[in-house]
Amino acid sequence: MWCIPPKANAEFVWKMEDILQVYKRPYDPLRPVVCMDETSKQLIAETRPPVDAASGQPRRVDYEYERKGVADLFMFFEPLRGWRHVWITPQRRKVEWAWCVKQLLDVHYPQAERLVLVCDNLNTHTGGALYEAFLATEARRLWERLEVHYTPKHGSWLNMAESELSVLAGQCLDRRIDEVEFLRSEVGSWEDHRNRTEAKVRWRFTTEDARIKLEKLYPVLEYPDPH
Repeated sequence: MWCIPPKANAEFVWKMEDILQVYKRPYDPLRPVVCMDETSKQLIAETRPPVDAASGQPRRVDYEYERKGVADLFMFFEPLRGWRHVWITPQRRKVEWAWCVKQLLDVHYPQAERLVLVCDNLNTHTGGALYEAFLATEARRLWERLEVHYTPKHGSWLNMAESELSVLAGQCLDRRIDEVEFLRSEVGSWEDHRNRTEAKVRWRFTTEDARIKLEKLYPVLEYPDPH
């Protein structure tokens, strides 16, 4: 779903064009562009065993179910390389985000000089989260290896990690899963397959397109040039 402001919004177009310019950058292993988004999955158990499909009959599942809690999924996706990784945690706090970022930098991108991170503008996605999770020296080290670009409010559709989460939901999560470990196993298998095939996003929406198709979002200048 595209969600955009109802009228001209300079803050929105500034951040939108910033993200679109980031997406135009050529592939650089020393400064890779990684998109990050998060979602949750309700863990649900069956109260009665499903009836397996028979000849001419679909598989039947009872409408009753048992809630088994919620798991949170952090998606990190490098679109130009076709690589992604999903961390599954019991909660979605600042410290979980900070831990994922540390693993991303130190385990998956140790050779990167700086990682260009695209993410939503949530209060958990800040340098402050690193300082809540780690000692100041470590938090500073991690933050200095990041170049963060935030999507605008009402502009989460600009984050390619959101598209990848949609694929994950349709191919893996659209069923009842009752245990975190089973969820990790299923998501891990999906992730391995997507990475082996180097599944990518063909992003075609540019700054030039935005200035035409979303012209109403650009403010009409009311003040003369001071020069």
